[in-house]
Amino acid sequence: MHEGPLAGRYPAVAAMVVFALVPYLALSAALGPITPIIAGDLNMSLQAVAITSGMANAGYAVGTVLAVQFAQKRPQRRMLLVYGTLLLIGSVLTAAADSAAMFIIGHVLQGLCTSLLLIAAVPPLITGYPAARLRETAVIMNVCIFGAVALGPVLGGIQASSNGWRPLFWAIAGVAAAALVLSVLTFQDTPPVDPGAPIDWIALSLAVIGCAAAFFGASELLTHPFVDATTIGPLLGGLLVIVILFVHEYTAKRPLLCVRSLISTLPVAGIVAAICAAAASVSAISLTETVLAHRFSDMHLGLLYLPEFGGAVITAVTFGIVFRTRFLHYYVLVGLAFLAVGIAVMNAASPPTSVLVGVGSGLVGIGVGSSVVPALFIAGFSLRSPQVQRVFAIVELIRAVAAFMIAPVLLYVAATVGSNADAGTRTALWICFWISITGGVIGVALYAAGGVRPPKPSVDAWMTGQQPGWYSPPLLTRLRRRGPSDEDVDACP
Repeated sequence: MHEGPLAGRYPAVAAMVVFALVPYLALSAALGPITPIIAGDLNMSLQAVAITSGMANAGYAVGTVLAVQFAQKRPQRRMLLVYGTLLLIGSVLTAAADSAAMFIIGHVLQGLCTSLLLIAAVPPLITGYPAARLRETAVIMNVCIFGAVALGPVLGGIQASSNGWRPLFWAIAGVAAAALVLSVLTFQDTPPVDPGAPIDWIALSLAVIGCAAAFFGASELLTHPFVDATTIGPLLGGLLVIVILFVHEYTAKRPLLCVRSLISTLPVAGIVAAICAAAASVSAISLTETVLAHRFSDMHLGLLYLPEFGGAVITAVTFGIVFRTRFLHYYVLVGLAFLAVGIAVMNAASPPTSVLVGVGSGLVGIGVGSSVVPALFIAGFSLRSPQVQRVFAIVELIRAVAAFMIAPVLLYVAATVGSNADAGTRTALWICFWISITGGVIGVALYAAGGVRPPKPSVDAWMTGQQPGWYSPPLLTRLRRRGPSDEDVDACP
């Protein structure tokens, strides 16, 4: 196939990545205030909309694994066109939906195709350009992923204030169309990563079954008790299947995901930090939105979360400065501290006030922007750069499970624990607080047990693809003797 007229031009490729990721990530955070309007227009129950959202989030999680498998067997840029086309189709279906079936199919396609695009488009942007461009890519990723999520509540509040939902969905479809156009203009044919690799049917099956079951169970918490068979069975069973997926990938001779290669001090600490930050931040925003929904107008409530976007932008710029230094490690720790403080500020009164939510959301934005993407780079620098796609897939799969599944559980806690919703929300927010604190404590403990001081990454050497950006010692090096099983293993080709 011929190259597009903008092939290889960094600004155009970066814009394509932004337009591909923003639609669903912003929409997933904007649904809260407009969900009742969607349900009323399409004759859906709130439970049906919750399950639809859960299945879309499950699609997002599954897409991380599917994208890696497709990259092994199919030309990646051609697949990017397929993903972009499906994302546009899904976005148009949701915006034009006149039935529940159209909305469900379209929204699940949006979730699935967003992660397919994420895993297919972002790694080439990281490794396909000179090291000098990596700073810009780091900033773009942070703003793209968390800026979009931070804007979600604002967009949802603005749209709900007009008692509609379709204009927002049509705007999302327009952005998806722009992403597809840029995918064509920047097309540059690339071969499959490893066409001779076997299809990992076990990993794909476990990912689909585990994510679908776990997210379905979490969605059922809206109308069912936690101990109900339709809730606890799929939720815990799905989580167990996801654990089995990682065990399978760790023990497989030709794994699809680089699980074994990531089992060392620095990447494990980074992944733990990302999980805790994602779970605490998304849950805290959802909890405060829910408890204040009947106290403020939709517009007023949405604007209270605008500082979160400002915090995400500030941390993205700062991250571009520190990511090539040893302060990258401290940056993640500081981010978790800001996140904990932000949650504590929002929880300082029951129910939270406008001032507390505004200040707290800004601190949460700083906290999550300083922790999740930086933690991803800590994991990525621990392996060779050609493996960054698989590293990104693992981190995004885990982050999706943490961010999108724990929030419904804590919303259930808020609704059922305590004498009223305000008291229950206060308890759930304290859980969020301790989740963020736990991420920092575990990270520091792993560094101490690994006997490692925060190193400065060798970015230029990492970009060559010949070696990791730094040495990551085996887990708990100081607590056990080094044996044959501790030898550094590069489990992914």
